[in-house]
Formats: sequence, C-alpha cells, structure tokens
Amino acid sequence: MTIPRPEHPSPQLERSTWLNLNGTWTYEFDFGNSGDNRELFNSKGFSGEITVPFCPESELSGVAHHDFIPAIWYHRSITIPKDWDGLNVRINCGAIDYESTIYLNGTFIGRHFGGSSSFSFDLTPHVKAGETFDLVIHAIDDTRNPVQPRGKQSFNYYSRGCSYTRTTGIWQTVWLEAHAPSAIERLQVLTDIDNGTLTLFPQYFNNPSQGTEVNVSIKDHTGVIAKSQSIASQHSGIQLCIPEVRLWSPDDPHLYDLEIEVSQKGEVVDAVSSYVGMRKVHIEENQVYLNNQPLFQRLVLDQGFYKKGIWTAPSDGDLRKDIELSMQAGFNGARLHQKVFEERFHYWADKLGYLTWAESPSWGLDNCSPESQRYFLTEWSELVTRDRNHPSIIAWSPLNETSSPQTRQPTFMKQHKRFHCDLYDLTRTLDPTRHVNDASGFLHHKTDLWTVHCYDQDPEKLKEKLTPTEDDGVYRNIPQLEVAYEGQPYIVAEFGGIQWVNMDETEHSNQASWGYGEGPKDLEELYARLEGQIDTLLAFDHISGYCYTQLTDVEQEQNGVYNYDRSTKFDMDRISSLFRKEKES
Repeated sequence: MTIPRPEHPSPQLERSTWLNLNGTWTYEFDFGNSGDNRELFNSKGFSGEITVPFCPESELSGVAHHDFIPAIWYHRSITIPKDWDGLNVRINCGAIDYESTIYLNGTFIGRHFGGSSSFSFDLTPHVKAGETFDLVIHAIDDTRNPVQPRGKQSFNYYSRGCSYTRTTGIWQTVWLEAHAPSAIERLQVLTDIDNGTLTLFPQYFNNPSQGTEVNVSIKDHTGVIAKSQSIASQHSGIQLCIPEVRLWSPDDPHLYDLEIEVSQKGEVVDAVSSYVGMRKVHIEENQVYLNNQPLFQRLVLDQGFYKKGIWTAPSDGDLRKDIELSMQAGFNGARLHQKVFEERFHYWADKLGYLTWAESPSWGLDNCSPESQRYFLTEWSELVTRDRNHPSIIAWSPLNETSSPQTRQPTFMKQHKRFHCDLYDLTRTLDPTRHVNDASGFLHHKTDLWTVHCYDQDPEKLKEKLTPTEDDGVYRNIPQLEVAYEGQPYIVAEFGGIQWVNMDETEHSNQASWGYGEGPKDLEELYARLEGQIDTLLAFDHISGYCYTQLTDVEQEQNGVYNYDRSTKFDMDRISSLFRKEKES
C-alpha cells in the first residue's frame, strides 16, 4: 500500500534514520469522553479504519464524519527496526488537534496541548529494537471551548459565514526517529548579510559529554564553501563567514545546504541535513526593506483549506501548486490566515521565493481569559521556535481581529492589552530578526506593522476612507480602543473579497455562497472593480503593501482568485497583470 504524504515532514532538520507512520490506522470515536474509563489506551486495535494523516472529517481519511467529534482514539502497531539497536527512539507528531495523549502498550508516554504545533516524546525506555508494540493516540477536541483556539473551524454543525469544516485529531504526519543520546534536537540560524556571516545555535537532546564536537559545512552547487568545528555545548553559537554571499529573494531564492555532524572520539554519532537562505528584513521609517531594498508586499490571503483534505494538503505537490498558482496570479507572497501551515509548505515557499506572514488559528480564543492566554502563549512559542529559520517568513502575525464586546469593557481590556503586549514581547524574544504584527486589522496595542482591513467595494469610497486627514491621520479600524499610530509601515491586510460564483460548494453549509459587497453583474465589472481597488491602494504614499482576499474559494465563501478545487476561475493573464501593478516612482 502506498503511504500517503511519504516525504520527510521536517526538511530543516532531517536525518536518515526515520520511519513514516502514515497510512491505515484503526480508530474509535469517543462521543461520551469515556475512553479512559473503558481503558481504550490498552487497545490492540479498533473496529474502524482511518487513513492518517487526514482528519476524520475529510474525504481522504476514508471516514468523512461531519458532526462534532469531542474525542477520538487511534491505534496502530509499530515495529522498531533492528538496526536502531543502541539508539534513542522518539515519536514525532506534526500536529494533532487539540489535546493529545500518547500511549505505548498501555503505558502513558506524554500529553500535548495545542492543535497546530509539532511535538515529540522519547520512547527509548519503553521499546526494544526488532520488537512490535501497540501505539495508541487519544485526541480531545472541544471546538466550542473558548480556552481552545479553533481558527476558521465552524462552531455550528454547518459551515457558515467564514467558518468551514472542522479538523479533529491527527492532521499532519506522524513518524518515528532514531538518534544518538546527544543528538541535535533543534537549530536556530541567524543570518547577517551585511557582514557575510551565518551563526548557528544547536540545541541537543542531552548535554554533550566532554570532547563532543560539532562540525558544520555550508554547501552550494560548487561544493563546500565554508565549514567550522566547535566543542558541542548547549546554546553555544557557531559562526561561519560566507564568501561572496548570494542573497535569498523572490527574484533569486537561493538556498545554501547545511550539513551538521556531532562526533565523539572521532566517530560521527549524529548527522542532520538542513538549509539556509541569507536574507535580511528591517524597517526604515514607514517602509519594510528586504535585503536593504524597499519592499512593496502584494500578498494574498491564504486559508490553507483543501476540498478533500480540509486542513491537510492531499500531497506535497499540492502545497507547491498553491504557491505556484499564487505567483502566477501576480502575488509575491501570502498572509497565511487563521491556520499554522505545515513545515513542507514553508519549505516550498523557501525554494520558490514566496514571502509569507505566519499566523495562528486564534479565532475562538477568549482573548481576555488568563487561562486561554496561558495555553496560547505556550503553543505560539512552540510555533515560532519551529519555523523561525524559514527565510520566506518575513513577519509574525499571531492574532486576527481581536475586538469583541468583552474587550470594550475596562476590566477585560486590561487583560486584552496585556495579552497583546506579552505576545509581542515573547515573539521578539524568540525571534529578533522579524517584525511582529500583534493583531491583523485590530486591535493594535504593540506592533511593528500597522494593518487595517477595509472591504469597501467602490474604489471611490475606498479612496475616501483610506485618505489621511489632518484631524484623524491615517484610517484605523477602531481608533478609540487601540494605541495611536506612530508611523509604522501601513498595510491594508484585507481588501477585495469580490464574490464570483461558478459552482456550488455548499454541501456542508446551510448558507448561500457569498463574498464581500454586492457581486458584480459580469466579469468586465469584476475586472474594473478590482483594478479600481488596486489603483487606489497604489496611489497612496503611506501604504506599503496589501493583502487581497483571497487565493481560493473555501466552501460557501466564494471570493477567491481560484475555485476551491484550484481550477481556473478567471482570465489569469488579466488577473496577473492587475496584481503585478507597481507604485509609480
């Protein structure tokens, strides 16, 4: 049987000793949350079959259950390869929504909270090479719980508005990995294009013993161009000088290969492959710069939903195709909206030269509850740590449209503002190399980028709203609740959303297809409206980028540049010519 999604899920830290666990598992729904009492963790197999890594709501899982699933249990047997004898064995999970617990032969291994972040647990004390074991995963997913962020997953039975089919349980690759006890657990890579240096900070699963060395080689198409050897220790930096640096950019997405080896007494005990793009992002006045050149961002809103896989792309090629479709439509990047995209998407963005803003599925979160904030800050730190080495990510945007009736009350606003500021400070501490947009659209409390959402369909009304005034300055969504604008790069992070319906995508919805504003009467009116909106944005000196809603239709929301199945919806040469328009110098 062919393994679905067989590619290595973490190309920035890849070692050869791994085993993909995707494919057929058995499962049981636990509608009463009674599985612990029934000791389902001791299971030798359940009655139903499901294809991992696709969620049970999806067609590709073979289940396609559309009602709420409060809990689900998974089982499969795993055999530890004989040649892994003497190595540590870990189970890695790309993402499981939301609270997940791992058991092996009925023994509790570990528990993780968070529906989007990757995690792993050490199986070494519980396994032996050459033997077979029962792996059970229990996932709890209370979509309506305000402690748990859900993003665009619908909290009603039907999809409606801008909420779509839910994702429960395993939705990214699960795999086993073998490594030496003092192997590399993660890397942080810092690039300095002005001085031509690259600094790596390896972190190890265990403290390396005395005399352990780490060797780093940087390669391009000509072979090794720089290398360094250092004594291995937790959080020590390794700096390399790169001759004649070739920068990473959308025009030339050059990536250097990294090979890192850990040696003890002259013997290599761990070897991982990675890569790096040499690039720099910074702000001067109200302008974002990439590699010391002004950057105008022509972004598209990408929800990352798939008709057959929901949150999971059917194949690695589908991840690449979405980026290629976006670039063909004239965009140079995307705001990855209300979803954490899997590492393979970022890999293809790195390879193809596609700029992104990374976001989280923050909708559904009670932004004023200390408990929900505590869960969110923990998961967000895991996400930033996992993805901070991708050159294609140029901004973090953890929250989206955080205003609510609750935030307008003084008592709750204190918690809301503190949460924004803590989130900003945490992100900047974990990654000082990128800008942080604390909340896209509103509310802003502490931010490097100023974003607004504006869906006026009439270009003249759009112009009127976005024109700065002497009394009020630039347009802001909710000025009475947020801090004053201080001249940050000003980006219209949502606009457009023009409805155009070609097909019925509402089989799981009780709401008719929709888009923003009144739909145009014909395609010529659509093209004229779109061009008018784009020209309006390009005419303002204070606007340094935009994000059009959206890349594809998603179920009943049909305002995409492409259909939900990624088929062509418009004259793409014409669409591309509009989104490729540049500001007049």
